[in-house]
Amino acid sequence: MEISMQRAVVKNFLGNSPDWYKLAIIVFLIVNPLVYLFVSPFAAGWMLVVEFIFTLAMALKCYPLQPGGLLAIEAIIIGMTSPKQVGHEIANNLEVILLLIFMVAGIYFMKQLLLFVFTKLLLSIRSKKMLALAFCLASAFLSAFLDALTVIAVVISVSVGFYAIYHQFVSHNGNVDGLSDDKCIDSEDKRQTLEQFRAFLRSLMMHAGVGTALGGVMTMVGEPQNLIIAKHVGWDFATFFIRMSPVTLPVFICGLLVCLLVEHFKLFGYGAELPERVRSVLKDYDQKSSEKRTRQEKAQLVVQALIGIWLIVALAFHFAEVGLIGLSVIILATTFCGITEEHALGKAFEEALPFTALLTVFFSIVAVIIDQQLFTPFIQFVLQSSPASQLSLFYLFNGLLSAVSDNVFVGTVYINEALSALKNGLISQQQYEYLAVAINTGTNLPSVATPNGQAAFLFLLTSALSPLIRLSYGRMVMMALPYTIVMTLVGLLCVEFWLVPVTEYLIKLGLLTPL
Repeated sequence: MEISMQRAVVKNFLGNSPDWYKLAIIVFLIVNPLVYLFVSPFAAGWMLVVEFIFTLAMALKCYPLQPGGLLAIEAIIIGMTSPKQVGHEIANNLEVILLLIFMVAGIYFMKQLLLFVFTKLLLSIRSKKMLALAFCLASAFLSAFLDALTVIAVVISVSVGFYAIYHQFVSHNGNVDGLSDDKCIDSEDKRQTLEQFRAFLRSLMMHAGVGTALGGVMTMVGEPQNLIIAKHVGWDFATFFIRMSPVTLPVFICGLLVCLLVEHFKLFGYGAELPERVRSVLKDYDQKSSEKRTRQEKAQLVVQALIGIWLIVALAFHFAEVGLIGLSVIILATTFCGITEEHALGKAFEEALPFTALLTVFFSIVAVIIDQQLFTPFIQFVLQSSPASQLSLFYLFNGLLSAVSDNVFVGTVYINEALSALKNGLISQQQYEYLAVAINTGTNLPSVATPNGQAAFLFLLTSALSPLIRLSYGRMVMMALPYTIVMTLVGLLCVEFWLVPVTEYLIKLGLLTPL
């Protein structure tokens, strides 16, 4: 029976999303202009931010690009921001966009090597606690020199590979598109094993994600806002690391302790072991792959290893923008691994481009935050407080706003305001440099609370892996909670009581120049 045109339009709107979700988006689109025109632009701006976070939280119901994009388009139409401001935000974040387009695609062409290396790691470390610690440490170390998005893209690629190997084995389904479908698995016992494997991968992904925050906060190249802050204050690589160390090193140690404790006591969704049946399948796959590996495939592994070395060296020494280095990886990997067809190249961009579009929509929301001055009351409150309380307030408000917004934007706004206060004689040079530490750690540490707080977490949430391992927004928030509490509190205590005396001691040792 053919449906009516009206019903057809409703069914087409946001596709297979639940009806209640479609209704919620329609209500948002109706209410927002009314609030903006008849109540308050400021209130409408905050409503938009909350609604956008809602679309992120419901990412498994509908990819956030479509509903979030509708909200952003409406915001521009009714005057909450302008296309020029959106373009300005995109231009300011062009490095991040190029990174997503080219670096994530570059990692795709190295997945053969990555799966080989991580399979050996997974099979050689039998202790889940040690394996979780290894993932967290490796992510932290790499994120201190590489971009967190690059690191998380590597781990996602590896996890999808692990999951695909086992799912295709138990389902006898060679179709990668059917990896999220369990109907083809004929045994309840196999389904339970798959669920345990999903829980195992979820925990490793979260440990790796938090590791990117623990390592990324330490160096000026770890996160984009770190580089902005370092340039404002005039710190080089070594100075930045030492300035941050009174806060970042205690937080790093405590973060690793959390990793061990949640695994040991099986708290907050952690503690799932790698099922022996899965280990056996992966081991068998690794053995068969090694036996069948041709000389040409071995040459590809060697080439990818050399490209991996180039990648680390080029990023560590900043030979070029991160996205351009990613483009060089694509060119080198495809050239020397025999990939020359256009359709083979296109597959590499399938993962990155939807998220790039979503991030561009996110910059539109940031443009609304700027034009409607949604953060202005928080900034004024902090700057009007006494110097003694400014450090902890800067840390807390940066953390709070970064958890609901973009930590690059928040860090940039606050360091500019601190610089303005310095030029106007409201704070001293010494206080300005202490505030820089509070701003940097504030934007990096508490922001692990939500997926929208850090781009690496948001990328993980919206990746092809999340629906496979059932990693929803709410589950990410819950699994990040122990890390959020410990990292935020330890960071706050260090900023309040540890930063100034330790920095003064480092100056006495000659490791830092006098403030």
